[in-house]
Amino acid sequence: MPLAVYILALSVFALGTSEFMLSGLLPAIADDMGVTIPRAGLLISAFAIGMVVGAPLLAVATLRLPRRTTLVSLIALFGLGQIAGALAPTYAVLFASRIVSALACAGFWAVGAAVAIAMVPVTARARALAVMIGGLSIANVLGVPAGAFLGGHLGWRSAFWAVGAASAIALVGVVTLIPRIPLPDEKPQLRREVTIYRDPQVRLTVALVMLAAGGVFCTFSYLSPLLTDVAGLDDGWVPSVLALFGVGALIGTTIGGRVADAHLFTVLLSGTAASTTVLVALALLGRYAIAAVALSFLLGITCFFTAPALNARLFNVAGSAPTLAGATTTAAFNLGNTGGPWVGGAVIDAGLGYAATAWAGAAMTVTGMGVAAVSLRLQRRTRASRVVASMNKKAENAGRTNNPVRNDV
Repeated sequence: MPLAVYILALSVFALGTSEFMLSGLLPAIADDMGVTIPRAGLLISAFAIGMVVGAPLLAVATLRLPRRTTLVSLIALFGLGQIAGALAPTYAVLFASRIVSALACAGFWAVGAAVAIAMVPVTARARALAVMIGGLSIANVLGVPAGAFLGGHLGWRSAFWAVGAASAIALVGVVTLIPRIPLPDEKPQLRREVTIYRDPQVRLTVALVMLAAGGVFCTFSYLSPLLTDVAGLDDGWVPSVLALFGVGALIGTTIGGRVADAHLFTVLLSGTAASTTVLVALALLGRYAIAAVALSFLLGITCFFTAPALNARLFNVAGSAPTLAGATTTAAFNLGNTGGPWVGGAVIDAGLGYAATAWAGAAMTVTGMGVAAVSLRLQRRTRASRVVASMNKKAENAGRTNNPVRNDV
């Protein structure tokens, strides 16, 4: 695996810490800004919306720019967004800073994923993406719990300052260690690439990614109040449980990345089913502290076990659109990260409680399993049709050889 892929993973650590650390900071932010916890949860959706919009927008806008220059600019802009968040005097300013940070994050993901894919053979795509996602897993192991710890002891703004510092370190790594990636000789045909969205497999895969991610983050976004208000844990336990989730995420990414290239649909179906099972168990047993802690760990495993396969599947079905493939992948995940916290907040606002977010999340992942099954059936049918067509063509050619047409009359 090229060293540059690991540098991208280091950068993703900073990006992922910022994206997910709010799950441990929502109560403190809500209290400081004078808003409800569900409204504070919209800050997570704001980041995800910025990712959805920013991924395709920046993928196109930076099309003819050198890849390394693009990555340097985006990680620098992301760091500035963290500083703006740390200094935000109002909820509106904080909301805006999250969108700006998300735009930069989305562009970095899209360009970085394309760079990682370009540097490895097709058979190693899932593994290369797993290395990048590993940065996200480590962010959940170290960054997110550290953010919650800082938030609990030095105030939530200190977590933003810490991510800003991590972004500066990542910037140095990108500047010094990412090699120059040559632009393609042929200019991408964006009008042609957009036609990938007519492909039912692309639409099905986007829906699958959205539902799989949304189902998990419908619950994970409100994990902190679920642990304290439902399971009865002290606030000091939250960073440790978030770290446990991150350890599970790292384990899941490692296993999924190694298995997904050879057994992609097996990983997709089994991983999504496992996430559904864990969410249902969390809804039923979340009031017991031991169960809530153990299930948080298992949720990290099941969620990130499917992540490399979801990434690889979208790159496979959208492979004819090299410019938009990475952007589509990023946007699809963040459609789920937008919808999940919104659905969870709606459930809480309806008075159903924090544990009910797990029921809502399970409903989303079950639907995702159905979408994956439809995609698999369609692929098998298409493959069978191609085999039949190939056999008919061979038979036709053989018939012409055995019964040549004479033209000497």
